[in-house]
Amino acid sequence: MPWPKIERWTCAAFLVAVVLNLQACGSMPLATSKLASGMPTVWQAEDKLKWESVKIPGKLATQYSLVPSGHGNSIMAVAQSSASMLRQDLRIEPDRLNALNFSWQIQKLIEGADMAHRDSEDSPVRLILAFDGDRSQFSPKNAMLSELTHALTGQPMPFATLMYVWCNQRPVNSVIHNPRTDRIRKIVVESGAGRLNQWINYERDIRADYEKAFGEPPGALIGIGIMTDSDNTRSQAQAWYGPIALNVVSGKTLGLEGSVK
Repeated sequence: MPWPKIERWTCAAFLVAVVLNLQACGSMPLATSKLASGMPTVWQAEDKLKWESVKIPGKLATQYSLVPSGHGNSIMAVAQSSASMLRQDLRIEPDRLNALNFSWQIQKLIEGADMAHRDSEDSPVRLILAFDGDRSQFSPKNAMLSELTHALTGQPMPFATLMYVWCNQRPVNSVIHNPRTDRIRKIVVESGAGRLNQWINYERDIRADYEKAFGEPPGALIGIGIMTDSDNTRSQAQAWYGPIALNVVSGKTLGLEGSVK
């Protein structure tokens, strides 16, 4: 059955994928709350759409706040054996996908973290993209997982989830597959301790990265999120996220920025 048209991508669908990536229980109920006025905002033409703060039941929440930096206002994330995220709805059709620009800084690596292993799958920074697609292509395992997700949350899981991550030791541009579902894959954009405590800027080709990770063209981009997590290693992590910009084929730029009270 093809993926239905979604004008508003729901938190529950995305977070099932995130929970799986964190090696939590796939049947766990999901919690989301609108951020208060003045929290991070995505700008699209004249519209202002609010970020949502997403908590994972049974997990301590990572704390996100706005701080001044050389990049203007940046979002600071502090994880104390915790995992939660900020995420945003949007929809960009595949023929409009172009470049993604983002920046971040971390204080230190998470000792013992390895995103290929479920018991140590933490990252000081993640930028997460969720995609629409034809669910009739799912393997029996993924189809069953999507049906379970739909039964529990009212929404199927995303067709695919792509993450940009900072890894302790795996080479840059490595693709890491999630051990529980091949519909979540991570691209290492930074590795090791060589560039700690400095702002790093990235420009990524979304289409090329998706095809590298999944071996097929992407569907519509239906959501974006950021996450700092240290729950599996029971450790601490601190990170800063700069502005995020999606450059679409029409020439317009969708910028993610905002303020935190």
